[in-house]
Amino acid sequence: MKDNVTWEQAVIWLREQPDQCELVRACYYDDPLIESAQRYEASGEWQAVCKILPRKTGSVLDLGAGRGISSYALAKTGWQVTALEPDASPIVGREAIRTLIEQSNLSIHPLNGYAEKIPCVDSLFDLVYGRQVMHHAQDLQTMCNEIVRVLKPGGTFIATREHVISKKDDLPIFLDNHPLHHLYGGENAYLLEEYLGALTRAGLQITKVLGPMATIINYFPLSRHDWLRIIQAPFIWLLGYRITHILLSEKYPWSHFINCYLANRADNINQDPGRLYSFITVKKSL
Repeated sequence: MKDNVTWEQAVIWLREQPDQCELVRACYYDDPLIESAQRYEASGEWQAVCKILPRKTGSVLDLGAGRGISSYALAKTGWQVTALEPDASPIVGREAIRTLIEQSNLSIHPLNGYAEKIPCVDSLFDLVYGRQVMHHAQDLQTMCNEIVRVLKPGGTFIATREHVISKKDDLPIFLDNHPLHHLYGGENAYLLEEYLGALTRAGLQITKVLGPMATIINYFPLSRHDWLRIIQAPFIWLLGYRITHILLSEKYPWSHFINCYLANRADNINQDPGRLYSFITVKKSL
């Protein structure tokens, strides 16, 4: 790991690598920023997120908002957005969010702060949303406690694309394979039970846990076609592509249930260090 390399400098380095163009686009680090945000809002990932958002819009805290792509999408959906981001930089921080506000003319309020100490009063937000945020926590329990504190009773916390490991020995493997951790050292991953335990102890009721292949929220940037190819691989191996395609073609009503079952089986087998999970939770009412 290099010394004194900021998150912004790490992203700039990644953008300068000729062989990392697809990764840069997949992470929405490309410019113009407004086009990157628009692409995220139009993505299959965001469309899937919209299906799990509360039906009624209100006030939302975008936790660890980065350069503001989630804040943009939430604001376009009708939410009153506060974008919490500790980084001030114009590439991946609050200045980027301000640029996005100017270019989009959307009402988003950038706020300086960390998720472990949110500078907001109690019971302020109807929704707290975090895309790839929880695994960065220095103190996961403190973060969850703060999320609950600023949520209204009955409010929703949604965390998407969180890195999971099966055992502590897998963490170095995940970090060694991460394209930017060697530069700035800011990545992390937790055991699934650590996430769930911290959420529960904080006072959140877990309504859904979405595994790596359960939703495009997690398996993006894979396409739907890639997803089907992966989960149907055992059938193709046993029966061949033609028969599998006939049996599991999405034009048949039973294919949805079979493909969901296969995705669940794939998640149970998958032990890849750093695989992605998403969590939907609700703050218990008083």
